[in-house]
Amino acid sequence: MSREDKIKIIQSKYKHMSPFLNERARRCWAATEAGALGWGGVTIVCKAITINPATVRAGRREISRETIAAPLHRIRKEGAGRKKLTEKDPKLAEALDALIKPHEAGSPMFPALRWTCESVKDLAGVLTTQGHAASPRAVCTLLHEQKYRLQGNRKTREGRPHHPDRDQQFRFMAKNIQEMQTKNQPVVSVDAKKKELIGNYKNNGKEWRPKGGPREVNMHDFPDKELGKAAPYGVYDLSRNEGWVNVGIDHDTASFAVESIRRWWNRMGRTRYPKAKELMITADCGGSNGNRNKLWKVELQKLADELKMILHIRHFPPGTSKWNKIEHRLFSFISRNWRGKPLLTLATVVNLIAHTTTETGLAVKAMLDKNTYETGKKVSDAEMASLNLIGEAFHPEWNYRIVPRGG
Repeated sequence: MSREDKIKIIQSKYKHMSPFLNERARRCWAATEAGALGWGGVTIVCKAITINPATVRAGRREISRETIAAPLHRIRKEGAGRKKLTEKDPKLAEALDALIKPHEAGSPMFPALRWTCESVKDLAGVLTTQGHAASPRAVCTLLHEQKYRLQGNRKTREGRPHHPDRDQQFRFMAKNIQEMQTKNQPVVSVDAKKKELIGNYKNNGKEWRPKGGPREVNMHDFPDKELGKAAPYGVYDLSRNEGWVNVGIDHDTASFAVESIRRWWNRMGRTRYPKAKELMITADCGGSNGNRNKLWKVELQKLADELKMILHIRHFPPGTSKWNKIEHRLFSFISRNWRGKPLLTLATVVNLIAHTTTETGLAVKAMLDKNTYETGKKVSDAEMASLNLIGEAFHPEWNYRIVPRGG
């Protein structure tokens, strides 16, 4: 019989016996079961019914020959045993609660806790100076009793008030996407991933390696002037769960963003959607593909003219970039695929991206873009006036389409 089976049997027995056991009978029963199990019995019983090994040993002594004559009716006097700290000091819990409350942390009233409110040791120290004797272990127990838990930060606040039409924009985009997919027209999500240092630099995450043999990387993250940085720009096909990443070596400009979309179409989109007449692009409100970026619109017009396709552009409301599908359907898996691996060369970046897969069938292709992209390019009023750009009725600054010129 396995150890797990023995634990289950003891648990089953105890479940039925516990209502009839007082304190003394409980430890004597536990000692009897441990003795019946033989070697390792104490450990099994302790784990099964959550009892201290010392209690089992005490039970053994009580049922031994030397103590068999002890009065069986006596257990422990009512109220005996060590008193809880909160019983000795009724104001202890209140004092701890005042220290740990989020709005009190950093208060001038408790300067010692300005930056150390997470430490039970410091909490115990401050409580002691206030006349409440409590050890760090006792503070930890009290915190759990008051339903406090160690918790990390959670990214939920967007840093600015919600736009009043935010939810309506999401619904508008979802409806448009569904309409395009019903017509078998491509819908893509685009964005630039953060730039990555190329060279023997630390990369967040861990990988499996022989014990005691971690990769040795540079101590400092000063960019290598020769190797530079990689600027990945992604295009994610919402309908086919496929991704394209254009790995640039220069600036992340609107020209680079549109060139990435062009390359996706020429290498993937064209074969996936041979009869496509329209293309929907969902993007953030800022950056190289921002809704206020004039060069973005000029470059998209060139792309529309070149492909002879109507481009439908849908921008996410301000402060909602995390809702962009490409973030959690493509970029997150790329980051996971290369976690803990130094990005030694640009070829390393391209290969790691191209070998990113998921259980749901994500397929990714990538290529290196060695072009240079000028920053600070000015767009004249005449160029803007020449655009065949039509705003939608609902928030035209977020939703617009670009129609090919000359037909």
